[in-house]
Amino acid sequence: MERKIEEFYHKWKKDIIRKPLMIYGGKQVGKTYSVLEFGKKEYKNVVYLNTENNKKLIDIFKKERSVDKLILSLSLLSGETILKEDTLIVLDNVVDIEVVRGLKAFGTEHSKYHVIAITSRKEKLSEFKSEELQFKSMNEMDFEEYLWARKEKSLSKVIRQSFEKRKTCPFHKVALELFHDYLETGGLPEVVKASIDGKSSYEIDTIKQKLLDVYKKEIALNKVLIDIPRGLEVVDSIPEQLSKENKKFQYGLLGTGRRAKEYESCIKYLVNNEIVYRSNKVKDIKSPLSSCRDKDSFKLYMPDDGLLYTMLHLNKKEMLSNESIKEVMYENHIAKTLVESDYSLYYYQSEGKAEVNFVIQNRMGQIIPIELTTKTNSKAKSLAVFMKKFTVLQAYRITENNFATKKDIRYIPVYAVFCLNDTKI
Repeated sequence: MERKIEEFYHKWKKDIIRKPLMIYGGKQVGKTYSVLEFGKKEYKNVVYLNTENNKKLIDIFKKERSVDKLILSLSLLSGETILKEDTLIVLDNVVDIEVVRGLKAFGTEHSKYHVIAITSRKEKLSEFKSEELQFKSMNEMDFEEYLWARKEKSLSKVIRQSFEKRKTCPFHKVALELFHDYLETGGLPEVVKASIDGKSSYEIDTIKQKLLDVYKKEIALNKVLIDIPRGLEVVDSIPEQLSKENKKFQYGLLGTGRRAKEYESCIKYLVNNEIVYRSNKVKDIKSPLSSCRDKDSFKLYMPDDGLLYTMLHLNKKEMLSNESIKEVMYENHIAKTLVESDYSLYYYQSEGKAEVNFVIQNRMGQIIPIELTTKTNSKAKSLAVFMKKFTVLQAYRITENNFATKKDIRYIPVYAVFCLNDTKI
């Protein structure tokens, strides 16, 4: 399945000052698969080394610091000849700082060896950061990549053209139906493949349950997270938190007498490792938005729509007929898509409880409100009041309707949220 990150890999390979590349992202998003597929297509051979519980490999990186000695040792360990320019060295599940220190040698000496390392531990990045390495994040498949996998690339182009030219999409109904399929499936490659292969809803749900267990195991086995039970409680509570009318995270839903201080460290860990996404409330609007955030008021979202769908115990008919549930799924989709487009998430709520679902700030410093409007959740007054109060010149309203522009508000179909990236708005 084609992934957007492939274009980045090609640029990295051709870069004359290429450095060892560290790919990071959540479990099961397709990091290893995408790297190995790239290696098969672009190199004479691939040397794959899994660092997890690999004492021999870690000892090599502890002992050797020169490129020549590292290459010799890695060749002996893998039983493969490693060629300059023609071999891709892949180091998977990197968590050990000794491995990273060894990687730096390939960046320091500007060697002609091509090395990609992979990690799921985002909290380790501050420890790994170095000018000798290059970093790139990877997430699950977005709706556009899902369309590619469904052999609907032409439809994804039409959606982008409609967004850019501010015209209605001629295939709106088809796109919305496929988007609803995506909400059920989510963007984890294993689930997408099962759906494309015609697996039943029951079989697909079983796969997603397995992947949820993988996420929870990642929490349970982590030595950094001191309070594992509370971390699991937070993740398990997200469907209920988002199903409330007021979607602000409430500690009381975790149990009687629960306090913020008890959960502060575990929520920070979950957010830092992108196991959940956080949106902070802002009461005022000024640049930078981070200076306006209320640290005690926030919402949490799941990084994959399909996992949330399963945690809500939904079926397709229920999701489409229950407007409140549909709103939950749509809001989660907008949140995770914005985060994966490198935006920090905020939401606005006035003293009078008027709320704008999302407020973002692009690289040019422009502050843009984004509002979700459904049949049971019309917030036209909230957005209008917001724009007038803070003199905002541009806003987006996400709906189930086709593309449109009314005054200073652009109406975007919910399936086209992937178009809202920093290069386009």
